[in-house]
Amino acid sequence: MLESKSREYNDYDYALVHLFEDNPEYFNYFKQSLRDGRKVYLDNSIFELGVSFDPIKYQEWIFKLQPTYYIIPDVLENATGTIRQLFEWKDMLMGGHQDPDEENSREYYSKPDERQQQVNIKLESISKIKTIGVVQGRDWHDLVECYQVMSKMVDMIAISFDYSYYLHTGVGLNNNTNWYDVMSGKLTLPEVEDTMDCTTCQDKLNRYSTGRQRFIQQLIDEGVWDWSKPHHLLGCSLAKEFKYYTNSKTKVDNIVSIDTSNPIVAGLKRLRYNHEEGLDGKPNTLLADMINFNVSDDEWVGLNEYIDFNTSMFKRIINRY
Repeated sequence: MLESKSREYNDYDYALVHLFEDNPEYFNYFKQSLRDGRKVYLDNSIFELGVSFDPIKYQEWIFKLQPTYYIIPDVLENATGTIRQLFEWKDMLMGGHQDPDEENSREYYSKPDERQQQVNIKLESISKIKTIGVVQGRDWHDLVECYQVMSKMVDMIAISFDYSYYLHTGVGLNNNTNWYDVMSGKLTLPEVEDTMDCTTCQDKLNRYSTGRQRFIQQLIDEGVWDWSKPHHLLGCSLAKEFKYYTNSKTKVDNIVSIDTSNPIVAGLKRLRYNHEEGLDGKPNTLLADMINFNVSDDEWVGLNEYIDFNTSMFKRIINRY
């Protein structure tokens, strides 16, 4: 149900590689999008898995899909690890890789050189696809170092919505939560089922959204921001964040894309945006976990009213109309 409606709301299509293995219909959806001339971004699924998808299998899926862009494997909040992954990925593309089913491949190929020729064809094909590099790090120095490396080595730079760095630099709701103790493990926050009415959760979301705004503005102010490269914003805490990047005084015109399920998941939860302010909270649900979400046609009519409204308001927020 969701896949069939997705193209009505989205300007491009965003695929999570870990869902390909057990869901061929999901993979075929994105193949059809490409045949239809739509842009497709392929994500390494680090947000969903906690670690980047297996790099060898990832190469196979990149080759099979031939997306418009794909995200190079990275390491959450680790600049050194992410830069290392970037160089290892580039080296792997240049030098070949081990077949994940090497024993079977020896039997399949009739000549010793045949397998290497097939590998080279794949690698050459992948090397022509545009890349997205995600900035990672835990402090300003690390984030800037990672940003500068990405600026030199990838086609598009991505900045995430939920760096822990933002909890220290963003503006919250002054609810007295000591985020330094939370991040160091000294303080454990209680689990909350209803994140929409959780003051601490809202404080965190506000810090994330204003923290990314401040980070991007500081990159610009200090001359680090690369105006020659397109940028992508990974994820969303609060939809109102994006007003900042389209405001005439603070406009950042080389932010070319955003990926978020925020207005859709909110609609599926029957939550209506407060017009261009969006929501004060965020539903505690990943769209990836709702990939097989099905409702009757009658139920969909009701949900669609929420989704249509939310997506319309979201497009106003990003100054689309």
